[in-house]
Order: sequence, then structure tokens, then C-alpha cells
Amino acid sequence: MITRLSHLFLRTLRDDPADAEVPSHKLLVRAGYVRRIAPGVYSWLPLGLRVLREVERVVREEMNGIGAQEISLPALLPREPYEASNRWTEYGDGLFRLKDRKGGDYLLGPTHEELFALTVKGEYNSYKDFPVTLYQVQTKYRDEERPRAGILRGREFVMKDSYSFDLTDEGLTESYQAHRDAYERIFARLGVKYVIVSATSGAMGGSASEEFLAESEIGEDTYVRCLESGYAANVEAVKTLAPEPVPFDGLPAAKVYDTPETPTIATLVDWANGADLGRTVTAADTLKNILVKTRQPGGKWELLGIGVPGDREVDDKRLGASLEPAEFELLTEADFAANPFLTKGYIGPKALQANGVRYLVDPRIVDGTSWITGADEKGKHVVGLVAGRDFTPDGTIEAAEVRGGDPSPDGAGALVAARGIEIGHVFQLGRKYTDVFSVDVLGENGKPVRPTMGSYGVGVSRLVAVIAEQHHDDKGLRWPAEVSPADVHVVIANKDDTARAGAEGLAAELDKAGLEVILDDRKASPGVKFKDSELLGVPLVVVVGRGWGEGKVEVRDRFTGESREVAAESALTEIVKTVRG
Repeated sequence: MITRLSHLFLRTLRDDPADAEVPSHKLLVRAGYVRRIAPGVYSWLPLGLRVLREVERVVREEMNGIGAQEISLPALLPREPYEASNRWTEYGDGLFRLKDRKGGDYLLGPTHEELFALTVKGEYNSYKDFPVTLYQVQTKYRDEERPRAGILRGREFVMKDSYSFDLTDEGLTESYQAHRDAYERIFARLGVKYVIVSATSGAMGGSASEEFLAESEIGEDTYVRCLESGYAANVEAVKTLAPEPVPFDGLPAAKVYDTPETPTIATLVDWANGADLGRTVTAADTLKNILVKTRQPGGKWELLGIGVPGDREVDDKRLGASLEPAEFELLTEADFAANPFLTKGYIGPKALQANGVRYLVDPRIVDGTSWITGADEKGKHVVGLVAGRDFTPDGTIEAAEVRGGDPSPDGAGALVAARGIEIGHVFQLGRKYTDVFSVDVLGENGKPVRPTMGSYGVGVSRLVAVIAEQHHDDKGLRWPAEVSPADVHVVIANKDDTARAGAEGLAAELDKAGLEVILDDRKASPGVKFKDSELLGVPLVVVVGRGWGEGKVEVRDRFTGESREVAAESALTEIVKTVRG
């Protein structure tokens, strides 16, 4: 097919959009691939839709290759199945909820575990029907609080979600591995650099869970890995390597000191190093106590105290993952006023536990460790408060930040931190959803068997932005051949009628050879055409210009930037050979 730029619905922009923060957002808008409609909502224009469809094609080919079957479920869903699984409440504000004219509750589907389980229940009733894997490529909806970065984090997005149903745990393991392998093939074909990391399951539920993260400095996900062992995990899934408890016999008794104007860790450390405590004190010697309030789905707010070493900040993502499915908020001034035993800047473990506040600590705070912390009175701290002797927490919580240099949970070395963009996630759900809907089938022995599920997602529209992030330069996009909107971009760079006729003829021959061709036949200057060819990012650009009269055309590789001249008479063969390898 030949796409003529003179007729294509396309308007390229020279300037970055004002709201664009990351390269993919800037370039996809400037190149006329997408246009913003509302925060987190984008239209796909002709070239952008081509790239999106190519990504879908690759995903479908690999899913079909493992025996998965494509179906399509509605995006408009009734409340009842999600009420049964409790996710109508667990998803919180992330759901788009609406009512029909009769007052019935509906939602726009963020994911479809419930509906797939019900679909299988409605169609299959014998062990002979299993295993089965179903998938769809569908638009999903999530009410992101802060949509950003164009199509990287939107409220409406295209996702491939697939679901395996097996009768045994061993079968689930095989289905999980088949998907994991398929994802590796998908991302390799798309030219995406990625890592696989251990992850949490969140509102999805289930046990085993891994994320595929595209390597990117602008990614919202932080992950860590150990170069010595290959361990890799999303920070939410990192388990702190806790030290062994230490004996506390013989340790001096805890002592309260006047510490005026020390509401922060920094001011407390300054005081301690000027108080002649007999040692140098760092922030790591202090115990920071953070107060939040939590609420289980449908429940009431409750106070929660969290103790972490003073040199660590609380990571909201890790805290949220640890508390899932409960939500949490920081305390307001009204909350402090309602609980006068909470002295801001001077909170310690004793007042929390004396007033029935659940108190969870970082795993590093083991029995026998000694801390400087709040004495629950303004201007006072206690020195030498020993865990297991002077206070006993209610348990541990993974809430403190994970940093590069921390010991790897497998004990093999230090962790290295990096950032990434989630592009795929695989879960071993188990029987969470088949239990909810009593999905039973007749087993080979004549007794009921409950299938076990896996859930597997790929962010299809997000991958377009990820590829743009990883494959661009200062001139524009550089699409891998697998997803490019065309195989060849032919530029007519001369007003000469002979050159124009030559370019038209070459484009026609390339079309007959089965290649997708963009032909820049506009009456624009060569400079404008060259800039647009670089911006649009087709991997092979063929320039028909002054050299045509000498029997030559120029072939440019958009990836390498290399350019070469080839004889016009052999241009067709050379181009086809280059495109098809």
C-alpha cells in the first residue's frame, strides 16, 4: 500500500506540547500520532493507529502461538460480579462507576478476572474441557488520580489480558511459564529492553507474581537487582534482610533527656552529638515513628504507628502494598487534636501501645537493638530504648524505602537501584475467583474439581510509548521495523518532473513487492520533508532527488544514521533486501 503524505490526515508540529514532560509524549504528539482529548485520554490518528495495530499483531501472534483463544468481553460491566469478589470496594477511587437510567450500578472494566471466571463457568463443566486459556485485546479504564506522560499513564488504555484455567497446580505452573516465555518473545520482537522482577499481587490477589519492566529513567516503578545473583524485584516486593536479634543483658537503662527544639531527625542528631552521650550518633541510630490511619474495605479508620530507622523515609508504594487491600492516609490536624497523646515530633512507642494503637516496625528493629526516639512529651526524647526489653512491637512491616547498596534479600551481594515502566505482569491467581463464583467441573473420578487460574496482562498502548522512549534521538522517532507505520519512507526531494516520476515509479514497484510505503509527494521544501521523515521515524528513508538524473537514489538508515547511494536500476532489489533482511 502507498500512503501519500499529500492526502494523509497528518499535521506535524515543530514545538513540543506545553503539557509534555517525557520524550515519547513530546514526539508522539509532534509527529501527529496521537492527540490529547482530556487528561489521560488520547485519540489515535492514522500513523499512531498503525503502530498500535502492529503491537497488537505481535501480541496476538505470540498468544495464539501458546494455544490461547481470543474472545471479547464488554467494557461496561455490572456491579454484582465485582461486589462478589469485593473489588467494587477494594479498587476504591480507581474505578469509573456509573448508573444506568434505572439506577443500576455499572463500572468501566479495569480488568476482567471476574467475567472470565463466569464465562468459563457458563460454558464448561467437564475435566475434558481443560486446560483452556482465553484472552482479549481491549480498552480498559482506570480513574488515575494524576494521569501523566501522555499514553504512558492514561485513564483509557489498550491492554491484552489473558486467563488460564487448569485443574491442577502443576498445570497452572505450566501455563504461567508459557505466558512468561511468550512475553519474552513479544518484547524481543518489539525491540524493548526490559527486566523481569518479583512483584506484589495487589488487588489482583494470588501468589506468584512477576512484572516485566522496560528500562527507562522516566519510569514510575523503582526496582532493584543484585548483579552477583541475578535477584530482581520491584521495591514493593523487596523483603528486608533482617539482622539477628542481639542480647540486651547489661545494656544501660533507657533515659529521658530534655531535647528542646528537636522535632526532626536532623535536629535530634545535632542535639545527640552535642550531649556527650559517649559516641557519635547518626540518623540510623534514631527511631522515627510515623502515624497513619488505615481502613479496610467497608470498615472504619484506625490509627497505625510505623517505626523505621531515622535515616530511612517511608515509601508510600511499599506501605500501600503492605497494607493492601486497606487504604491509608496521613493524619490531619484534627486527628492529632482528637488524640492528645500524640505529640508531633516527639512520638515514641510507649504512648502508642499504652493507648491501643497498633505499632509495626521495620524488620531491622530486632530485639536487643537500642534507639533514640520520642518520649511522648514535647521537647523530650529517650536514649537507649531497647526493642524487646522496653517495648514490643505488634509485628513488622515493609514500609521503609529501599536503596541502592542495601543487602540483597538472598544474601548474595548489594542491591543496585534503577527505574522502569511496567509493560507486563503475570500472576498465579490460584482459586481466588473460582472460589468466589463456585466454578466447579466434573473431574475424571466423577467428583467436582475447582479450576485454578492465572492472569496475565500486557500494556499494549503503553508499549507504543515505551518503544518511543527507548527508540528516538534528538531528531525524532526511530521505530523498529516490526512496528513501524511503514516499511519505507520515499521522499521526493526535487521539483524536477523526471525525479517525481521516478519516485512514483519506485514507490509503485515497492508496493507491488509487498512493502508498505509512505510517499512524501507534498509540494514542500526538501528541508521540511527531511525533518518530517526524521520525526515520523520509519526505519528506511529513500531520497529521490538531484541524483536521479545520474541514475542514483539515496538510502538512509533511520536507526544508524548511515546513508548510501545505490543505482536507481537496482534500488528496488536493494530496498527489498534491506527491509526483509
